[in-house]
Amino acid sequence: MSAVFITAAGTDIGKTFVAAGLIRHWRATGRVVQALKPVVTGFDLAKAAASDAGVLLAALGRPVTAAEIEAISPWHFAAPLSPDMAARRERRTIEFDALLNFSRRAIESANGMLLIEGIGGVMVPLDGSHTVLDWMVALTVPVVLVTGSYLGSLSHTLTALDAVSRRGLDVKAIVINETPGSTVPLDETVQTLSRFANATLIALPRLPASHSDHQAFAKIAATLG
Repeated sequence: MSAVFITAAGTDIGKTFVAAGLIRHWRATGRVVQALKPVVTGFDLAKAAASDAGVLLAALGRPVTAAEIEAISPWHFAAPLSPDMAARRERRTIEFDALLNFSRRAIESANGMLLIEGIGGVMVPLDGSHTVLDWMVALTVPVVLVTGSYLGSLSHTLTALDAVSRRGLDVKAIVINETPGSTVPLDETVQTLSRFANATLIALPRLPASHSDHQAFAKIAATLG
């Protein structure tokens, strides 16, 4: 069994898009794949199909029901805020040890490939003293770092990469997800990052919703084995 943690340089960059694309690629090639999105904010059960958890379930070929959401995203909150803030709005907390135990049990029991999608960027707070990075370090599984091509993404990406690398994590790939409407060319973003980032760089051009960049997802999958 193999597991990978999908994180990002920031929020709304495309972690779920990348995760869902990988799931569909692996399923199309006959591989067994499972996925978790343990922590979700901005969640509305009435619009569950459009949520990150709903998108992952659809890619897995599973129904988008309350029970299925609970199975892959047990910590879901209504407010579109960082997890610590969103939980506080509901007078709840994310118990870090419980999150780790949930993740580790999934890793130990999964068949095939397991994708664990984080929330927000690398340094997003989960509670009063832990970040997404602490979660990643505790699991010690390989990482895919998703970023964009917006103005400012170079600094955000290299900062996130530095933080992750300093904690000894294995960054298998950096996926540059083209930012809609960006004034910064995707290819130039990749070229610049290649001079500073010691990791496999994979460009993911923005395509119509009815299309998928099979070649890019195949390349990402190849870096993960």
